[in-house]
Amino acid sequence: MTEMIPAWVNGTLTPVEKLEVHQKGLRHKAISVFVMAGTKVLIQQRALSKYHTPGLWANTCCTHPHWGETSADCAARRLREELGITGLDLRLAEQVEYRADVGGGLTEHEVVDIFLAEAAKDLAQALNPVEVAATRWVDLAQLAQETLAAPERFTPWLRIYLADHSEKIFGAAV
Repeated sequence: MTEMIPAWVNGTLTPVEKLEVHQKGLRHKAISVFVMAGTKVLIQQRALSKYHTPGLWANTCCTHPHWGETSADCAARRLREELGITGLDLRLAEQVEYRADVGGGLTEHEVVDIFLAEAAKDLAQALNPVEVAATRWVDLAQLAQETLAAPERFTPWLRIYLADHSEKIFGAAV
C-alpha cells in the first residue's frame, strides 16, 4: 500500500505519496521526538535498509503523519512502532521548517512538530529492525559536539535541529 502524507501542492495541503514528496522536494508535514533523561537524549541509528540516510544517527524517532492523523498521535505511534516505547507524556516543544538534501536525489522539506518526553534511562525498548539498527543515550552537549566533529555520521535534520534550533527545542541544555 502506498503511504500518503500531507504535503503542500500549489499552496493547498494534499495527500501525496511519500517517495514522490521526497523526489520533488515538496514541503510536507513531519514529526520528530526527543526522549530525554535529564540532559541525556535517546538517539537512534537508522536501519541500513532505509531508503534514505541509512545507518545514520538521528533523534529518538521521526516520521510523517498519515493523511488525517494528528502530529501527537503520529509521534506516539512511531515511538511504539520503531522503538516499542509506550506511555510517555509527549509535549509539543517547537515547530521548525527546514530543507535538506538527504542523498539519492531526495530532499526533505519539512514543517516539523517537535515533541519532547521525559523517561528513565532504563526505559524498556523493543527495536524494530526494519526501522532502527541501534540506540544510545548521549548528553545533549556531547551530541552537539559529535555532530560538528563527524557530521557524516548524523542525519541532516538532527544537525539542523542542534545547530539552528536547540535553544527553542531544549532551552539552555545545549
